[in-house]
Amino acid sequence: MRATASLLHLDLDAFYAAVEQRDKPSLRGKPVVVGGVGGRGVVATASYEARKYGVRSAMSTREARSRCPHAAFLSGRFHAYRDTSRAVMTALRDVSPLVEPLSLDEAFVDLEAADLPDLTVATVSGLAESLRARVREVTGGLTASVGVGTSKFIAKVASDLDKPDGLVVVPPGGEVELLRPMHVTVIPGVGPATAERLRRAGIHTVADLETVSVEELVRLVGRAHGTSLHALARAQDDRAVEPERETKSVSVEGTYDTDLTDRRLMEGLLTRQAGQVAERLRASGLSGRTVTIKVRLHDFTTLNRSTTLPSPTDQASTIGRLARGLLAELDTSGGVRLLGVGVSGLADWIQEDLFGPDEEDPVEPPPAVPGPRMSRSSWSPGMDVVHADLGRGWVWGSGRGVVTVRFETAETGPGPVRSYPVDDPALEPWRPPES
Repeated sequence: MRATASLLHLDLDAFYAAVEQRDKPSLRGKPVVVGGVGGRGVVATASYEARKYGVRSAMSTREARSRCPHAAFLSGRFHAYRDTSRAVMTALRDVSPLVEPLSLDEAFVDLEAADLPDLTVATVSGLAESLRARVREVTGGLTASVGVGTSKFIAKVASDLDKPDGLVVVPPGGEVELLRPMHVTVIPGVGPATAERLRRAGIHTVADLETVSVEELVRLVGRAHGTSLHALARAQDDRAVEPERETKSVSVEGTYDTDLTDRRLMEGLLTRQAGQVAERLRASGLSGRTVTIKVRLHDFTTLNRSTTLPSPTDQASTIGRLARGLLAELDTSGGVRLLGVGVSGLADWIQEDLFGPDEEDPVEPPPAVPGPRMSRSSWSPGMDVVHADLGRGWVWGSGRGVVTVRFETAETGPGPVRSYPVDDPALEPWRPPES
């Protein structure tokens, strides 16, 4: 660990939902759920108003609707999330050249590389407050929770302590006292299965874990995991901030609070991740030949399976189809706590029509990722549109040949609602020119 609290973790609060509330004034202060909107959909993010009803990420949309039927269920707009994330990462790099993005809404920052007079708690606290204000400014009002500590682990724990819109700085020497009363699940990698093993051994809190020898932990959960738990229970973490390097692969993964056992749900998650990977490939002008899935089982066994195409692709449907095929080869009956999709073997060209027309995916199209070019009969809830007379708005709902639009943007107040035939020539999908 460092001698100073110089590692900062920033986490944008309920990011996807917060962007939707920012851009849709009528939804501010109301429950918003972003993800797949159909019966087989999966929740990507829920606003804090929806979380009060028990809605959470990786929950099926069907269950989310039963818990919070009055929420706005939106399919997501990746271009808006990507552009907002870029603004945040730029603000972080203005503070320090050492920034490690973990996802669109989360990053570590090494303050030792920042231009600071010293690294006292008062100085880093002031910088963190000004950084949160800067993030609010560049994102149009989004909030971020920030933690600062002597290691990545402590900074991440600290950022979770005062959500949303909080700041916690853990002074050097206070790490172990902070951790001791916490449940063992605060430690990365301790999910339901590991927590149950530890509970059976009488280990409930980090303080309990601290009294257990490394040999006993290795016996309980395996060598790699046991060694890691022994170190982290004592706040020992020397991982460095690793800024972005040359892209060799593009991947998305998620860790889930509850072990997944429903195969359809896992297929839906992989489909969504494949769509996010495809969007990032296209945004970077890249394609790839090798599709890989990463699956971490309930016992922390991590499996990787891959397949290689004869030529590169950037199509979500192709990546998703291969990912689901790889999943079908694995036994996941005991439960899965992490899923991921990646594409490597990157190139800057694509062979068109290699596989012929894309087949329709058998599961819900991925949330928060634009799919194929929209037809006039497929208006997704939440998508941006523009009308020849009334200007910009978003799809409130559609069905039976009618699409309903609320005309408002981040710069307006709540706007009027109008309905049109789905093939009305005056209504078009809208994307920002730079996207």
